Amino acid sequence: MVQFDEHLRRLVSEACEHPSGSPQRQKLLTQIIRLTANRLWRESTPYYQDALQQTWLYFCRNVCEGLTGQIYNPTYGSVITWLNAYLKRRLQDFYINQNREQATTVHLRVRQSTSGGTRETIDPVDNLPATPQPPPILEDLEIWVKTDSEGELCSTYIKGRPDVNCQVLILKRLPPEVSWKELSEEFGLSIPTLSSFYQRQCLPRLRKFAELEGLL
Repeated sequence: MVQFDEHLRRLVSEACEHPSGSPQRQKLLTQIIRLTANRLWRESTPYYQDALQQTWLYFCRNVCEGLTGQIYNPTYGSVITWLNAYLKRRLQDFYINQNREQATTVHLRVRQSTSGGTRETIDPVDNLPATPQPPPILEDLEIWVKTDSEGELCSTYIKGRPDVNCQVLILKRLPPEVSWKELSEEFGLSIPTLSSFYQRQCLPRLRKFAELEGLL
């Protein structure tokens, strides 16, 4: 394991010697991703793939320049430790958001009496923190999705449902993401149908964009 970590550090060092977006750096970053992919934290939560996607984007943006976060520092730990720390934070964010959505659907109301004898209805969900704004790392993605210059995202849709296309789903799944449950209710389609289409058709196009931009 020590030799493997040292090998990754050398690859990172070599990658960062090349200019951002250069074919040489892209090739090395892709090699690092392939080497580490099977060693990262794994769990069977429905939002794991979304969190993992954000982790790879974070890695490519911050491993050398620290564009949207703290630059990778090998003295603080291995590449895998660094990636796992970020991945677990994103999973925690998804977990918190999911619980918030569940709390919202419960519509739990607590009635309290005021000093004047009137009764006020308080929703505990109102006291929860607002959903965070999308991190800067995803701004370029959002612009690309909305522009859809070649119309590929709009033309890729669930059979018989042109309104449920990759452009719509990607935008809704970017942070602060809309839950699959909400999307299921909005479009009248099952969660497995939506999630499967997203994994098969939309995520590959996201990865292609990331590769073209030098993020992967």
